[in-house]
Parts: sequence; C-alpha cells; structure tokens
Amino acid sequence: MNSPFMARAIQLSIENVHSGQGGPFGAVVVKDASIIAEGVNQVTLTNDPTAHAEVLAIRQACRKLGLFELEGCELYTSCEPCPMCLGAIYWARLSRVYYGGVAADASKAGFDDSFIYREIAEPHGQRGIPMIQMMREEALAAFRAWGEKPNKIAY
Repeated sequence: MNSPFMARAIQLSIENVHSGQGGPFGAVVVKDASIIAEGVNQVTLTNDPTAHAEVLAIRQACRKLGLFELEGCELYTSCEPCPMCLGAIYWARLSRVYYGGVAADASKAGFDDSFIYREIAEPHGQRGIPMIQMMREEALAAFRAWGEKPNKIAY
C-alpha cells in the first residue's frame, strides 16, 4: 500500500541524512487528509536527546492547532517509534500511527532501543540507571494542590 504521507516521511528521513543535520528518521502529522506538521531527527544538531522526528512533529502540530491533544490526527513515521516517541504518541492521543521500517531495521543501522524495553521491566533499583524513590510525602503536596485546583485543565 502506498501513501503520499508515508512517502513524505521517508523523503524527510533521507533528506535529513544527506543534509548532515541528523539521523535517518522523518515524521508527518496529518489532519483531514493534509500534512499539518513535519519533523526530522535533530538529536545531534540540537544536542537534544528528545529531538526525535515524531516528537518534533507532534510539538509542531500541537503549536499549529493550539491544542495539547491530537485526536483526529494521524502520524506517519519512517520507522517504528522508539519507547520515548511511543509515550509522546499516547500522551498526544493521536488516532493512528503508520510506520515504515521496524525496530529491527533501526537496530541494524545502529539505533537499538531494545535495551530500554528490557530496562523498563527491571525493578527500579536494578536498572542501568538506578531509580531511587525519596520524599514521597513531600512530593504528594503537588498532587494535593492539583486536586484542590478548581480551574485545572485535565489531561
């Protein structure tokens, strides 16, 4: 099945490699059969490990629409999203995701995120980066304040 939106995401990924600006990943957000946002991997360009194509496309789409949720929008990405991007996709509430390559393809090219999935399954203290819980009672004050806030915007 061919799609002009997937073709654009792939084109962006290839152009990004040739430009020397970042890694081989591109993504577009589509609403009502039109591209409303595009993103390419800019991790090394911006020294930002969160600057993945999907995240940047989601940020741009949210800014353009003035919303923090993208229900009714679809994401086309040149490769299966990593765990971070998958989290962003769920938080943005995109309606559907289409992807080109799979995680194994990215891994063969040097972009292996399988260790992250393994780490998530480990107990907090046994992870490669230990996660150490502290000051829970003090931290709960923020949730109490949120619960008491009458004009909060739920998300």
